[in-house]
Amino acid sequence: MADIAERQVSVQREIAAPPEAIFAILTSPAGHAKIDGSGTVQSARGDDEKLVLGSKFGMSMKMGVPYIISNKVVEYEENRLIAWQHFGKHRWRYELEPTETGTLVTETFDWSTSFSPRGIELLGYPKKHPASMVKTLERLDEVVTSASP
Repeated sequence: MADIAERQVSVQREIAAPPEAIFAILTSPAGHAKIDGSGTVQSARGDDEKLVLGSKFGMSMKMGVPYIISNKVVEYEENRLIAWQHFGKHRWRYELEPTETGTLVTETFDWSTSFSPRGIELLGYPKKHPASMVKTLERLDEVVTSASP
């Protein structure tokens, strides 16, 4: 679902796993390459310490050409919410809501905090990202449910 007025796009998926198992993957920089549905996240740089509010972590990326990006965790609630941003200040957010059969995961691309929200819109990211986000949540589901006993 897209809300250009609020400058956010979100996708949701219910995953048959507890929030703690999903959060463990989201708070592991190495986990990001495993679940990325865009094909741009290559690998984590540095250690794989659990992310918390204020954590900084680097990622090796590739969008046409390889590059490195540094991120900072800017929103955090244990087993419920994590969001990070890089120098552009737009955010990637994951919200986890327990359900009777697992966890409802909402991934949001939020460019309302960006230095250049109009630039992001002109580049078409709000329309491009949801398809990759759907793939990310599919991969997250595969990774977390295959790791469950």
